[in-house]
Amino acid sequence: MFEFLFKRPGDKGPDSNGSDSKGPDPRGSDPRAGTEGGGRADGAADAAARRAAQVEAARALAGNEAGAVELILQSEFADVRLAAAEHVVSQPMLERVQQAVRNTDRRVAKLVQGRLDAIRHAQAEQRQAELSISTAERLLADEKLTPNQVADLDRLWQVIAAPAELAERFGVLRAQLGARLEAQVTLQRSVRDALAAVRRFAAAPDEAELERLGAAHAAHLADPERATLPRHLLNDFDAALAEARAALAARAPAAAVSAAPAEDIDVHTAGVNNADVNAADTTGAGGTAAAASEPGDATPASTPAATAPPEAAQPPRPPREKHKATPADKEANARFMALVDAMEAALEAGQLHTAAEHDKALKDSKTGRLTPQQAERLAHIRGELKRLSAWARWGGNVSREEMVHAVEELPGQGLSMSELARKVSAMRERWKALDNVSGAAPKSLWEKFDAACTAAYAPAAAHFKHLADERHGNAAKAQAMIDEVHALIADSPAAREDWRALASVSQRLRQAWSRLGTIDRKDKKKLDSAFGKAMETLMAPLEGQRAIEVARREQLIEEVYKLNPADRHTVDTLRGLQESWQGHAKALPLERKQEQALWQKFRAACDTIFAKRKESAHAADHERKVHLHAREAVCEALENASFDGDDKAQLAAIGKALKDAASAWHAAGVVPRAAEQRIEQRYRAAVARVQAIGDALRKRAGAAQANALRDKLRLVQALETAVAGTDAVDGNDWNGRWQALPGLGGDTEKALRGRFDAALKAAEGAARAAYGARLAANGPRLLAEVLRLEIVAGIDSGAEFARERLKMQVEVLQDSLKSGHKAGHGGHAAQLAELCALPALADDRTVSRIEQLLRRVGTGA
Repeated sequence: MFEFLFKRPGDKGPDSNGSDSKGPDPRGSDPRAGTEGGGRADGAADAAARRAAQVEAARALAGNEAGAVELILQSEFADVRLAAAEHVVSQPMLERVQQAVRNTDRRVAKLVQGRLDAIRHAQAEQRQAELSISTAERLLADEKLTPNQVADLDRLWQVIAAPAELAERFGVLRAQLGARLEAQVTLQRSVRDALAAVRRFAAAPDEAELERLGAAHAAHLADPERATLPRHLLNDFDAALAEARAALAARAPAAAVSAAPAEDIDVHTAGVNNADVNAADTTGAGGTAAAASEPGDATPASTPAATAPPEAAQPPRPPREKHKATPADKEANARFMALVDAMEAALEAGQLHTAAEHDKALKDSKTGRLTPQQAERLAHIRGELKRLSAWARWGGNVSREEMVHAVEELPGQGLSMSELARKVSAMRERWKALDNVSGAAPKSLWEKFDAACTAAYAPAAAHFKHLADERHGNAAKAQAMIDEVHALIADSPAAREDWRALASVSQRLRQAWSRLGTIDRKDKKKLDSAFGKAMETLMAPLEGQRAIEVARREQLIEEVYKLNPADRHTVDTLRGLQESWQGHAKALPLERKQEQALWQKFRAACDTIFAKRKESAHAADHERKVHLHAREAVCEALENASFDGDDKAQLAAIGKALKDAASAWHAAGVVPRAAEQRIEQRYRAAVARVQAIGDALRKRAGAAQANALRDKLRLVQALETAVAGTDAVDGNDWNGRWQALPGLGGDTEKALRGRFDAALKAAEGAARAAYGARLAANGPRLLAEVLRLEIVAGIDSGAEFARERLKMQVEVLQDSLKSGHKAGHGGHAAQLAELCALPALADDRTVSRIEQLLRRVGTGA
């Protein structure tokens, strides 16, 4: 009667089928009530049948995704949908299920979403792996492969969980890339070794060795990795090889001179004009000079070098005494002619500046006497240098005109101020360079150029002046901020313990200082130092308070770690600690980095607690599922239980089965809340089934016992009636009839047997009349006992016994109050045994009442 106290909100009764019970109709009896009740029962039975069929269908899926999806979409039972969802693994099917159950079944949606996330993550990893493989293939096809590209590819691959086949493909490509890098390293080392060898042979060249190195260099240039060689390395090798070959070429004439002595000619007395030759830069004027190196129709008049004949060699000095050339003279001559060869090669390439440098080196060098052929060659080269230098001077003026025109166009190009200033400065530097190469420019041209540069630079000058004014203004603002900090120190909010205001002021001042803008370098360091010292003085009290606050925050973090995740009050305590943290953060904010670091530690501690609670919850869920399986096994055992043997053996087996099931049921522990009501109903139904079998057996045994008792009681009553009469009594006949009836056992059998033996004994002796009188005298007592038993058993006695029944009810009530309890079926059986032991005559009505009592008490009905 108190079951409503233990019901949870939303629980349905065992008879409900998803709808609320409305109770009896207040309008009275309705003939359709039975039909509606039967309809509900039929609906519940249909629902149970559908559920059982769907459960069996879910168990029989065995990887049938299509069938699982259809079952999920059609089933109205959540556990059936969840069981079917275990068989859905492909992405299209998962997306279909997710779209259908997103807002209707949270567990299935969560399961499906987890599998979809795993599939999409694997697909993303595969796409990233394929992209890395395509990058590796592109790098492998690129002729200019660099190590940093391969390093970036390796870093990208390390964070990818690639499938085995893609990892194998990438491994092959990576090995090929590594082989290419190794080949590049080997090629560069080989070229550097060759360059070092060429430079060693430059002092004492060996023709065969130089040819071998040249062939090796040609092989280097034909190598597949030649594009990765540094350009300067190739240029250095070409230059060193050319120098070595020039030295080798100069060795042959020197050797000839030493073999066949002739009249040596001093390089400084060979009639060569030793006037200074100005070096010419190939940029700007170099192209003009090169273009005008061949005489044409428009030869400028201002270039006399173009039409002047080559300077003739001075008359030779009187012959001097011949002397033999020493090895040192030969070596000096070889070095000198190597410089001549380099000067000639520079002139052929149009590099006047390099040729002029070589000519200056020739003038500063000391060498032995030159042969006439060498002197003539040197004179010819220097004449060519002079002619080209004259053309360079003419081209320099043309370049200056172009520079003036370019400077005049600068204001209209919309350049930034820095770019404009850089270009104007570059033009002035280029003008100076042309003065060094091509000589001084005409004054009018210089004034025109200077005016154009001044006009072009005017906006930049104004801009830079404005920036300088801004720097001075920023310096004044900085000094004002320093004065404000000193004023705050004099009236510090720390004295009022207004830490939040002090932190806000300090943050505002630091942000304003960072936004000041540029300040002159000479003032920047001084102002930064003054501001830093003032802020340190201002923030000293706040820093101390922040240290205390940091200790408090650390204490909160320790308190979080001390919490017991399994405690039911942990979540409330954790919320309290979070609120305390927020209160401290509002009262005194820390530095942003420090605040962020402490918050991350606090959040990590909270996440640890929640993770442990989640783990324990998962463990508890797993344990509940294990308990559920154990209870399901108990229910299944009871549902499939069968009992063999006679009634007594079956009753013993039923009692043992119920006892074992109850022990296993209580030992299993709690189950998931969603399945608790279902498994309880199943267990009660299984127990009720077994108990019904036992009740049927006991009822059948009780009925047989009651019939046997009735038959023996009838036999005793018939014997007593015969004893009370005058007819003769055959004891053997009556004993045979008694033996023909089944035995009762227990006290009832003894009582009836004693009553039967007493009647037989009285019938055979002289006390028959006295015994008959006794039987007649016990009639009223028999009626009283029958009436008492009818009251206790709740059997109607008839209208003729209404008065006596009323009196007897009062006595029965008084007796029950005195004894303190109401007699049960055990008390009824004892009173019935006393009634059967009472010898008395009974009429047909009394016999009928006694048999009714036997049926009621004997069968427990």
